[in-house]
Amino acid sequence: MRRPVKLFVLLGSFVLCAYAGVRLLDGDWVVVALWFVGAAVIHDLVLLPLYAAADRVLVKGAGRRRGWVNCVRVPAALSGLLLLVWFPLISGRVSERYASVAGLSADGYVVRWLIVTAVLFGGSAVVFAVRGGRRRPSADDA
Repeated sequence: MRRPVKLFVLLGSFVLCAYAGVRLLDGDWVVVALWFVGAAVIHDLVLLPLYAAADRVLVKGAGRRRGWVNCVRVPAALSGLLLLVWFPLISGRVSERYASVAGLSADGYVVRWLIVTAVLFGGSAVVFAVRGGRRRPSADDA
């Protein structure tokens, strides 16, 4: 009973992806293909070593007290993902084109991204403080 539903959902997702691919490649498919290849190369050769090295420095700097590492990792990863997705609008490089297509102003994306980043790190600090307040001292802390 469950297999036909899974198969139907899988086929539906393939159809949706095919439709999105046809719509995406309808314009200048060479530029889209170059964008995808460039994004993969930049991520694998530049960004991955950078954030892996930053994480290694963070973990080494934490020493034995690693309780706060994830409180930095999670908001940093979410903020980086938001920056990656909204980079054209945050950088202001496509503000005129965005305004002509969407009918909305592209102003304020930098401020909004910074506010979201501050809220993410602030919320993470609150979580860390609450967890730290409930933590009992162990024999290692003495």
